[in-house]
Amino acid sequence: MKALALVSGGLDSSLAIKVILEQGIDVTAVHIQTRFGSAKMDHPAAIAESLGVPVLKVPAGDDYIEMLRNPKHGYGAAFNPCIDCHTYMIRRAGQLLEQEGASFVITGEVLGQRPMSQNKGSLIKVEEDSELEGLLLRPLSAKNLKMTIPEREGWVDREKLLDIKGRGRKAQFELAKKWGLTGFSAPAGGCLLTEKEYGLKLKRLLDLKADITDNDIALTKIGRHFYEGVSEIVVGRKHDENLKLLELQLSDDWIFKLSDDISGPATLLRGDKSDELIEQAARLTARYAGADGVVSVEYGPADDKRTIKVEGIVQE
Repeated sequence: MKALALVSGGLDSSLAIKVILEQGIDVTAVHIQTRFGSAKMDHPAAIAESLGVPVLKVPAGDDYIEMLRNPKHGYGAAFNPCIDCHTYMIRRAGQLLEQEGASFVITGEVLGQRPMSQNKGSLIKVEEDSELEGLLLRPLSAKNLKMTIPEREGWVDREKLLDIKGRGRKAQFELAKKWGLTGFSAPAGGCLLTEKEYGLKLKRLLDLKADITDNDIALTKIGRHFYEGVSEIVVGRKHDENLKLLELQLSDDWIFKLSDDISGPATLLRGDKSDELIEQAARLTARYAGADGVVSVEYGPADDKRTIKVEGIVQE
Protein backbone atom coordinates (compact mmCIF):
# COMPACT_ATOMS: atom_id res chain seq x y z
CA MET A 1 0.00 0.00 0.00
CA LYS A 2 1.29 3.47 -0.88
CA ALA A 3 0.11 7.04 -0.31
CA LEU A 4 1.09 10.38 -1.83
CA ALA A 5 1.58 13.18 0.70
CA LEU A 6 1.42 16.87 -0.12
CA VAL A 7 4.29 18.70 1.59
CA SER A 8 5.24 22.35 1.93
CA GLY A 9 8.08 22.25 4.44
CA GLY A 10 5.73 22.79 7.40
CA LEU A 11 5.30 20.70 10.54
CA ASP A 12 1.77 19.47 9.88
CA SER A 13 2.55 17.76 6.58
CA SER A 14 5.61 16.14 8.19
CA LEU A 15 3.47 14.80 11.04
CA ALA A 16 0.85 13.50 8.61
CA ILE A 17 3.53 11.54 6.78
CA LYS A 18 4.87 10.14 10.05
CA VAL A 19 1.41 8.99 11.19
CA ILE A 20 0.99 7.00 7.97
CA LEU A 21 4.54 5.64 7.98
CA GLU A 22 3.88 4.32 11.49
CA GLN A 23 1.21 2.08 9.96
CA GLY A 24 3.72 0.47 7.59
CA ILE A 25 2.45 2.29 4.52
CA ASP A 26 4.88 3.56 1.89
CA VAL A 27 4.74 7.31 1.29
CA THR A 28 6.02 9.53 -1.50
CA ALA A 29 6.02 13.26 -0.80
CA VAL A 30 4.67 15.61 -3.48
CA HIS A 31 5.68 19.26 -3.51
CA ILE A 32 3.72 21.54 -5.84
CA GLN A 33 6.02 24.43 -6.78
CA THR A 34 3.73 27.44 -7.06
CA ARG A 35 6.60 30.00 -7.22
CA PHE A 36 5.08 31.95 -4.32
CA GLY A 37 6.57 30.09 -1.37
CA SER A 38 9.44 30.91 0.94
CA ALA A 39 12.84 29.25 0.59
CA LYS A 40 11.78 26.49 3.02
CA MET A 41 8.46 26.01 1.28
CA ASP A 42 10.24 25.62 -2.04
CA HIS A 43 12.85 23.18 -0.68
CA PRO A 44 11.08 20.46 1.34
CA ALA A 45 13.47 17.74 0.21
CA ALA A 46 15.45 17.89 3.45
CA ILE A 47 12.34 17.19 5.53
CA ALA A 48 11.28 14.35 3.25
CA GLU A 49 14.79 12.92 3.49
CA SER A 50 14.68 13.10 7.30
CA LEU A 51 11.51 11.02 7.18
CA GLY A 52 13.05 8.56 4.75
CA VAL A 53 10.59 9.22 1.92
CA PRO A 54 11.24 10.27 -1.69
CA VAL A 55 9.90 13.62 -2.91
CA LEU A 56 8.41 14.60 -6.26
CA LYS A 57 8.72 18.26 -7.25
CA VAL A 58 5.83 19.25 -9.50
CA PRO A 59 5.82 22.74 -11.07
CA ALA A 60 2.41 24.41 -11.08
CA GLY A 61 1.28 25.11 -14.62
CA ASP A 62 -0.38 28.02 -16.37
CA ASP A 63 -3.69 26.75 -15.02
CA TYR A 64 -2.49 27.76 -11.56
CA ILE A 65 -2.04 31.36 -12.73
CA GLU A 66 -5.52 31.31 -14.27
CA MET A 67 -6.88 30.09 -10.91
CA LEU A 68 -5.22 33.10 -9.23
CA ARG A 69 -7.00 35.44 -11.61
CA ASN A 70 -10.47 34.13 -10.82
CA PRO A 71 -10.66 31.71 -7.86
CA LYS A 72 -14.00 29.96 -7.46
CA HIS A 73 -14.05 30.54 -3.70
CA GLY A 74 -12.51 34.01 -3.65
CA TYR A 75 -9.58 35.45 -1.74
CA GLY A 76 -8.62 35.76 1.91
CA ALA A 77 -7.50 38.99 3.56
CA ALA A 78 -4.84 39.45 0.86
CA PHE A 79 -4.47 38.03 -2.66
CA ASN A 80 -4.61 34.49 -1.26
CA PRO A 81 -7.15 32.08 -2.77
CA CYS A 82 -6.39 29.44 -0.14
CA ILE A 83 -9.36 27.13 -0.78
CA ASP A 84 -8.76 27.05 -4.53
CA CYS A 85 -5.00 26.73 -4.02
CA HIS A 86 -5.42 23.70 -1.77
CA THR A 87 -7.86 22.22 -4.28
CA TYR A 88 -5.37 22.70 -7.10
CA MET A 89 -2.57 20.99 -5.20
CA ILE A 90 -4.70 18.05 -4.10
CA ARG A 91 -6.08 17.58 -7.61
CA ARG A 92 -2.53 17.54 -9.04
CA ALA A 93 -1.49 14.97 -6.46
CA GLY A 94 -4.54 12.87 -7.33
CA GLN A 95 -3.53 12.93 -10.99
CA LEU A 96 -0.24 11.28 -10.01
CA LEU A 97 -1.76 8.33 -8.14
CA GLU A 98 -1.75 5.85 -11.03
CA GLN A 99 1.67 6.99 -12.27
CA GLU A 100 3.20 6.49 -8.82
CA GLY A 101 1.37 3.27 -7.99
CA ALA A 102 -0.34 4.92 -5.01
CA SER A 103 -3.89 4.46 -3.72
CA PHE A 104 -4.74 7.67 -1.87
CA VAL A 105 -3.56 11.19 -0.99
CA ILE A 106 -2.81 12.59 2.47
CA THR A 107 -2.36 16.17 3.65
CA GLY A 108 -1.41 17.89 6.89
CA GLU A 109 -4.63 19.91 7.06
CA VAL A 110 -6.07 20.33 10.55
CA LEU A 111 -9.75 20.97 11.17
CA GLY A 112 -10.30 24.54 12.41
CA GLN A 113 -6.67 25.60 12.23
CA ARG A 114 -7.28 28.30 9.62
CA PRO A 115 -10.62 30.11 9.60
CA MET A 116 -10.99 30.37 5.82
CA SER A 117 -9.41 27.26 4.34
CA GLN A 118 -9.60 24.65 7.09
CA ASN A 119 -13.08 24.95 8.55
CA LYS A 120 -15.25 21.89 8.01
CA GLY A 121 -17.14 23.38 5.07
CA SER A 122 -13.93 24.33 3.30
CA LEU A 123 -12.39 20.90 3.80
CA ILE A 124 -15.48 19.35 2.22
CA LYS A 125 -15.37 21.81 -0.73
CA VAL A 126 -11.70 21.08 -1.34
CA GLU A 127 -12.35 17.34 -1.42
CA GLU A 128 -15.29 17.69 -3.79
CA ASP A 129 -13.60 20.16 -6.14
CA SER A 130 -10.37 18.15 -6.26
CA GLU A 131 -12.29 15.18 -7.69
CA LEU A 132 -10.75 12.95 -5.05
CA GLU A 133 -13.77 12.20 -2.88
CA GLY A 134 -13.12 9.37 -0.45
CA LEU A 135 -9.42 9.14 -1.37
CA LEU A 136 -8.27 12.24 0.49
CA LEU A 137 -7.15 11.45 4.05
CA ARG A 138 -6.21 14.07 6.68
CA PRO A 139 -4.42 11.91 9.29
CA LEU A 140 -4.12 14.67 11.91
CA SER A 141 -7.88 15.31 12.11
CA ALA A 142 -9.28 12.07 10.66
CA LYS A 143 -11.30 11.11 13.75
CA ASN A 144 -13.15 14.44 13.52
CA LEU A 145 -14.04 13.92 9.87
CA LYS A 146 -16.08 11.58 7.72
CA MET A 147 -14.54 8.14 7.23
CA THR A 148 -12.58 7.81 4.00
CA ILE A 149 -12.14 4.84 1.66
CA PRO A 150 -8.67 3.99 3.06
CA GLU A 151 -10.20 3.75 6.54
CA ARG A 152 -13.34 1.92 5.46
CA GLU A 153 -11.40 -0.62 3.39
CA GLY A 154 -8.85 -1.22 6.15
CA TRP A 155 -5.88 0.19 4.23
CA VAL A 156 -5.21 2.28 7.33
CA ASP A 157 -6.27 1.77 10.93
CA ARG A 158 -8.60 4.64 11.87
CA GLU A 159 -7.88 4.07 15.55
CA LYS A 160 -4.24 5.02 14.95
CA LEU A 161 -5.17 8.29 13.25
CA LEU A 162 -5.51 11.53 15.22
CA ASP A 163 -8.26 13.92 16.33
CA ILE A 164 -6.42 17.25 16.42
CA LYS A 165 -8.53 20.34 15.81
CA GLY A 166 -8.42 24.08 16.42
CA ARG A 167 -5.75 26.74 16.13
CA GLY A 168 -3.58 25.63 19.01
CA ARG A 169 -0.44 23.70 18.10
CA LYS A 170 0.53 22.10 21.40
CA ALA A 171 -0.36 18.61 20.19
CA GLN A 172 1.72 19.03 17.03
CA PHE A 173 4.77 20.25 18.92
CA GLU A 174 4.53 17.37 21.37
CA LEU A 175 4.41 14.89 18.49
CA ALA A 176 7.35 16.60 16.80
CA LYS A 177 9.36 16.25 20.00
CA LYS A 178 8.32 12.60 20.39
CA TRP A 179 9.40 11.74 16.85
CA GLY A 180 12.43 14.04 16.75
CA LEU A 181 11.19 16.12 13.84
CA THR A 182 13.12 19.34 13.16
CA GLY A 183 13.79 21.75 10.30
CA PHE A 184 10.17 22.55 9.44
CA SER A 185 9.07 26.10 8.55
CA ALA A 186 7.31 28.39 11.03
CA PRO A 187 3.51 28.05 11.42
CA ALA A 188 1.29 30.31 9.28
CA GLY A 189 4.22 31.68 7.31
CA GLY A 190 5.92 31.35 3.99
CA CYS A 191 3.31 32.06 1.29
CA LEU A 192 3.81 35.40 -0.44
CA LEU A 193 0.17 35.47 -1.51
CA THR A 194 -0.84 36.11 2.11
CA GLU A 195 1.23 39.33 2.18
CA LYS A 196 -0.95 42.29 1.21
CA GLU A 197 1.81 44.42 -0.32
CA TYR A 198 3.05 41.57 -2.48
CA GLY A 199 -0.49 40.64 -3.46
CA LEU A 200 -1.09 44.14 -4.81
CA LYS A 201 2.00 43.88 -7.02
CA LEU A 202 1.01 40.46 -8.34
CA LYS A 203 -2.58 41.54 -9.01
CA ARG A 204 -1.30 44.55 -10.94
CA LEU A 205 0.90 42.25 -13.03
CA LEU A 206 -2.02 39.91 -13.77
CA ASP A 207 -4.15 42.91 -14.78
CA LEU A 208 -1.31 44.21 -16.94
CA LYS A 209 -0.47 41.07 -18.90
CA ALA A 210 -2.54 38.21 -20.29
CA ASP A 211 0.46 35.86 -20.31
CA ILE A 212 3.02 36.05 -17.52
CA THR A 213 6.32 34.21 -17.30
CA ASP A 214 8.54 32.95 -14.50
CA ASN A 215 10.70 36.01 -15.16
CA ASP A 216 7.70 38.31 -14.60
CA ILE A 217 6.92 36.56 -11.31
CA ALA A 218 10.53 36.72 -10.14
CA LEU A 219 10.52 40.46 -10.86
CA THR A 220 7.51 41.01 -8.58
CA LYS A 221 9.55 39.74 -5.63
CA ILE A 222 12.12 42.53 -5.67
CA GLY A 223 12.31 46.32 -5.83
CA ARG A 224 9.87 49.21 -5.88
CA HIS A 225 7.33 48.90 -8.69
CA PHE A 226 5.76 51.70 -10.74
CA TYR A 227 3.26 51.06 -13.53
CA GLU A 228 2.31 53.21 -16.49
CA GLY A 229 -0.19 51.59 -18.83
CA VAL A 230 1.39 48.35 -20.02
CA SER A 231 4.86 49.40 -18.89
CA GLU A 232 6.66 48.71 -15.63
CA ILE A 233 9.53 50.45 -13.84
CA VAL A 234 11.33 48.55 -11.08
CA VAL A 235 13.87 50.27 -8.81
CA GLY A 236 16.29 48.17 -6.77
CA ARG A 237 16.25 48.81 -3.01
CA LYS A 238 19.63 47.32 -2.13
CA HIS A 239 22.74 45.89 -3.74
CA ASP A 240 21.51 42.32 -4.08
CA GLU A 241 18.30 43.54 -5.73
CA ASN A 242 20.35 45.60 -8.19
CA LEU A 243 22.23 42.43 -9.12
CA LYS A 244 18.99 40.47 -9.44
CA LEU A 245 17.54 43.12 -11.77
CA LEU A 246 20.54 42.68 -14.03
CA GLU A 247 19.99 38.90 -13.99
CA LEU A 248 16.31 39.30 -14.87
CA GLN A 249 16.89 41.86 -17.64
CA LEU A 250 15.39 40.70 -20.95
CA SER A 251 16.63 41.76 -24.37
CA ASP A 252 13.97 44.49 -24.63
CA ASP A 253 14.46 45.81 -21.08
CA TRP A 254 16.50 48.91 -20.38
CA ILE A 255 18.63 49.41 -17.26
CA PHE A 256 19.15 52.87 -15.74
CA LYS A 257 22.12 53.75 -13.48
CA LEU A 258 23.74 56.93 -12.25
CA SER A 259 26.82 57.69 -14.31
CA ASP A 260 30.15 59.10 -13.11
CA ASP A 261 30.57 56.21 -10.65
CA ILE A 262 27.94 57.62 -8.27
CA SER A 263 26.46 54.83 -6.17
CA GLY A 264 22.73 54.27 -6.39
CA PRO A 265 20.02 51.86 -7.49
CA ALA A 266 19.65 49.97 -10.72
CA THR A 267 16.31 50.63 -12.39
CA LEU A 268 14.67 48.41 -14.98
CA LEU A 269 12.19 49.69 -17.57
CA ARG A 270 10.03 46.99 -19.17
CA GLY A 271 7.54 47.90 -21.88
CA ASP A 272 7.25 51.13 -23.88
CA LYS A 273 10.30 53.39 -24.24
CA SER A 274 8.58 56.73 -24.66
CA ASP A 275 10.44 59.93 -23.79
CA GLU A 276 8.12 60.36 -20.79
CA LEU A 277 8.84 56.87 -19.41
CA ILE A 278 12.58 57.25 -19.99
CA GLU A 279 12.58 60.50 -18.03
CA GLN A 280 10.43 59.00 -15.26
CA ALA A 281 12.75 55.97 -14.89
CA ALA A 282 15.79 58.25 -14.82
CA ARG A 283 14.26 60.57 -12.21
CA LEU A 284 13.27 57.63 -10.02
CA THR A 285 16.85 56.38 -10.22
CA ALA A 286 18.14 59.77 -9.10
CA ARG A 287 15.51 60.12 -6.39
CA TYR A 288 16.24 56.80 -4.71
CA ALA A 289 19.96 57.43 -4.95
CA GLY A 290 19.42 60.51 -2.81
CA ALA A 291 21.32 62.54 -5.39
CA ASP A 292 21.57 66.33 -4.96
CA GLY A 293 20.66 68.56 -7.87
CA VAL A 294 20.93 67.56 -11.50
CA VAL A 295 22.68 64.26 -12.22
CA SER A 296 23.51 62.19 -15.28
CA VAL A 297 21.74 58.83 -15.67
CA GLU A 298 23.04 56.21 -18.08
CA TYR A 299 20.40 54.06 -19.75
CA GLY A 300 19.47 52.04 -22.81
CA PRO A 301 20.27 48.64 -24.30
CA ALA A 302 23.65 47.10 -23.56
CA ASP A 303 25.08 47.96 -26.98
CA ASP A 304 23.75 51.52 -27.19
CA LYS A 305 24.16 53.36 -23.89
CA ARG A 306 22.80 56.90 -23.66
CA THR A 307 22.77 59.62 -21.02
CA ILE A 308 20.03 61.88 -19.72
CA LYS A 309 20.35 64.66 -17.15
CA VAL A 310 17.58 64.80 -14.56
CA GLU A 311 16.80 65.98 -11.06
CA GLY A 312 15.49 63.53 -8.50
CA ILE A 313 11.75 63.39 -7.88
CA VAL A 314 10.88 65.28 -4.71
CA GLN A 315 8.91 63.08 -2.26
CA GLU A 316 5.57 64.54 -1.23
